[in-house]
Formats: sequence, structure tokens, C-alpha cells
Amino acid sequence: MSQTKLVSHDAKHYLMSKPEEPFAVSFIDEGDEVLLELMNATDQDLKCVEILTVFLKDEETPGGGPSRVHISFEAIKSIRPKEKVILLHRTWIDGKPASPNHDQLERLKVVTGKVRPYVLDISWEDAEGKAFFQRTAVGH
Repeated sequence: MSQTKLVSHDAKHYLMSKPEEPFAVSFIDEGDEVLLELMNATDQDLKCVEILTVFLKDEETPGGGPSRVHISFEAIKSIRPKEKVILLHRTWIDGKPASPNHDQLERLKVVTGKVRPYVLDISWEDAEGKAFFQRTAVGH
């Protein structure tokens, strides 16, 4: 698993990845909304960027239970070098799209000193079409 470090700047919380990891992940607080920002930290275009769906632990069932909530992210066709993009996401509860006031992206923010129970599995292709993968621990 990759090693990451949390750095806070105003309303942004950055997860600084090891230098060989091409993506820096940050969570941005926009009023009542939390957004996920990806930055291409490389000097090359990265194509077909996707984050796998994150299934959240059930908080309502004592001792846990099957995941009722998951977050899916929109794929990005390409990200230029040093470019930052906000990834659109949707929270699903019991197989149905959740309303904005039931969004769960907040649960993926890193809290210093807390266990990070989730990962963002990011896949992409380089200019030659070779596929790569990055795993970044998140959540609280």
C-alpha cells in the first residue's frame, strides 16, 4: 500500500503521495459540500483516468453488515501535466442515487490520527496506452 502524508491548507486537505505516484489527492470543503480533486503530478498527459467504486462500511448495523452505501466517480478522458480536476461523484444508498444532503464523500476525508479504512484505486494509461494503477489510503 502506498505511503501518504496529510497536509492541511485552509479548506483543503491534501494527501501527498510518494514522488513516484503520479496523482495527488485532495478533499476540498465547499460550504456544505466536499469535493475530490486529483492533480497529475507528472510531466506527461495521463489518459482514461478512473477511480474504482468505493464501498463504505455499514455504520447502522451493530458489528457491521453488508455495504449499503457506495460512491462512484466519473472517469476522466485525460489530465495534462500539473493539471488539477474535480472528479464528479455520486453516492448510492441501497442501490439508489442519494440526494445531495445524503452525500457520503465526507467519510473518505483523512483525519489525522485516525485509521484509514478505505482506498482510492486509481487506474490510468500513459501516452503509449500502457495501463498503471495507484492505491491511496483514505477515510476515517
